[in-house]
Amino acid sequence: MQDIYLYFKSIVEQDRCAVVICDMNDTIIYMNPAAKERYKKHGDLIGKSIMDCHNERSCQKIREVVEWFKQSAENNIIFTYHNPKENKDVYMVALRGENKELIGYYEKHEYRTSENEK
Repeated sequence: MQDIYLYFKSIVEQDRCAVVICDMNDTIIYMNPAAKERYKKHGDLIGKSIMDCHNERSCQKIREVVEWFKQSAENNIIFTYHNPKENKDVYMVALRGENKELIGYYEKHEYRTSENEK
């Protein structure tokens, strides 16, 4: 049986939305190809703090959400805002280990615009 990690990695790599994964130190540990393309003007962000990429208001929101994630293993996804310019909803999602301990987080984008690909 192939390593299931490869299947999950392939799912994330094919996602057209940016996926940026952070560890518990707010360090960016992974960016899928869509994220690398979207944020390429900022250079290579892997290994850098996500807090350096946001204004103070956004950093405070991230800290508050991470604290909420820590309160319960049931606290795993929360709507953070709607981006009207891109017509998308943005969520923060907890990443948990095998014992449901919080090991990191990522931001999930869901576009509302209807698909127009053939």
